[in-house]
Amino acid sequence: MKIREKIEHKEKLILIPQAAFSVETMGRNVKEKKDDIRTDYMIDRDRIIHSKSFRRLKHKTQVYIKMPGDHYRTRLTHTLEVNQIGKTIGKGIGLNEDLIEAIAMGHDIGHVAFAHSGEELLDKLLPQGFKHNENSVRVLTRIEKQGKGLNLTREVLDGILHHSGFTDKSKAFTLEGQVVRYSDKIAYVNHDIDDSIRAGLLNESDIPGIAIKVLGRTNSNRIDTLVKDCIYTTMENIKNGIKQVALSNEVFDALCVLRNFMFKKIYKGDILKAERDKAKFVLEQVFNYFFKHPDKMPEFYFNIVKEEGIYRGVADYISGMSDDYCLIMFHNIYVPKFVIC
Repeated sequence: MKIREKIEHKEKLILIPQAAFSVETMGRNVKEKKDDIRTDYMIDRDRIIHSKSFRRLKHKTQVYIKMPGDHYRTRLTHTLEVNQIGKTIGKGIGLNEDLIEAIAMGHDIGHVAFAHSGEELLDKLLPQGFKHNENSVRVLTRIEKQGKGLNLTREVLDGILHHSGFTDKSKAFTLEGQVVRYSDKIAYVNHDIDDSIRAGLLNESDIPGIAIKVLGRTNSNRIDTLVKDCIYTTMENIKNGIKQVALSNEVFDALCVLRNFMFKKIYKGDILKAERDKAKFVLEQVFNYFFKHPDKMPEFYFNIVKEEGIYRGVADYISGMSDDYCLIMFHNIYVPKFVIC
């Protein structure tokens, strides 16, 4: 028996019947020979982690743009926290941790430079709009490996596509994908509060009292409450024949209070408006330059322009840039160089 087959057999013994078993995957767009060691979801996780777009996450903003200090979250550290929270929830419920990890590692891979400010700008500029979850799937299927894509399983791509949003109108068809969706919210709401307090933009006394009462006073208390509630509520749903990851009403409402507070105070608030506007200005000028001069882009993206149109090609190039690279590009294009006459 191959090691992979032993792992697949172990899944049958440990995971709940509603979990996504590796041996039952819906498969890839291009069929491949099975690996001797790794299951399909393990392979997907490895492919994402070893991709160029994953490495760029370390220089993409989470909330704060170019903050001094080593302790503020980046898009990469956010991804790692989502993975950790998701795997804890998955283990508690009895789900496939390898699938959760693959989805978590790839869920934000399509984010633009300068966080949601960049996403808002591209959404405004592009006739077809722009959503980072849809772009994550495009990066993994169309952009990576010079257009070949990573050939990931349907379960992973579906979980990545449906990780965004705060309602149940559109959700992943696997419980593992639904776990990542909740893990993403649990992670960013709490670590963004932590970073905001560190930056001196929030005080602990600013946090809504109802959220503290239900979830806890500290960052770790709140995450602990949310993770445990997600496990127990989901297990109760499954017991009652409902295949859905969820929080209890009280805890979900408290999380919504925290999220709405952060949107009003930080994400959309006046505190960071000047920096958000600067970031949008830089990104828009870089976009406009390559829109007018697509031949200045790397050949791969210029070919996309010829095949799929100018908006698609420029959006693919711009959305792949890290914050640092976008700033360097802006500087090279628009800032005069010193010339000795």
